[in-house]
Amino acid sequence: MTYMIEMKDVIVERDGVRVLDGINMHLEHGERLAIIGSNGAGKTTFLRALIGLQKKSGGTIHAFGRERRVEDDFREMRLRAAYLFQDADDQLFCPSVVEDVAFGPLNKGLSEDDAMAKARTTLERLGLSALSARITRKLSGGEKRLVCLAAILAMEPDVLLLDEPTNSLDAQHVEKLVEILKSLDVAMIIVSHDRPVLDRLASRAMLMKNNKLEPAVLHRHPHVHEHVHIHTDHA
Repeated sequence: MTYMIEMKDVIVERDGVRVLDGINMHLEHGERLAIIGSNGAGKTTFLRALIGLQKKSGGTIHAFGRERRVEDDFREMRLRAAYLFQDADDQLFCPSVVEDVAFGPLNKGLSEDDAMAKARTTLERLGLSALSARITRKLSGGEKRLVCLAAILAMEPDVLLLDEPTNSLDAQHVEKLVEILKSLDVAMIIVSHDRPVLDRLASRAMLMKNNKLEPAVLHRHPHVHEHVHIHTDHA
């Protein structure tokens, strides 16, 4: 089977210590893969290594039909596998919301007019048009998170890489974010400690432990409403 993304025996070292030790992972079309594990287990490093923001020292990464080795490979990959940073302030840097959302389409080669049109359309689709002219640094934490999501969705990616997507959000913004993600027909890798959110979104799960990834089992239990629950021997 040809996977959208596959990592084989990937190693990442930091100061001579293995942070990731032989990571094996694949993502199929339409999957929503949850990555769980304790703080400091290496989950963010895993995402960064996957798209070349963290240099690996061993193993292979294949994405969208070919191996990714050098920066040019990963630069093209990042246009198709869009990364939602854990901290919204690391992702937003343009003066206004609409400019931030237009930045990705501009990077993909759209003209300025077309990129701005794509940004406005994306904000409207997500119910965020009222934020369009706002100054990004003056947004609330929840608003920033939703604008970051709009910014990566405006790129029309094939895969979403979400690093703690509900981090620091109140219940209202969590609900809006989850409803947006549920509505999308796109593969996802979701790194999160938020089990209720993963229950609603994930189709498969893996556990980061001892610098490796191992399968975690998804069970469905009968309720008035059906929910997915993640179980591992270690959680």
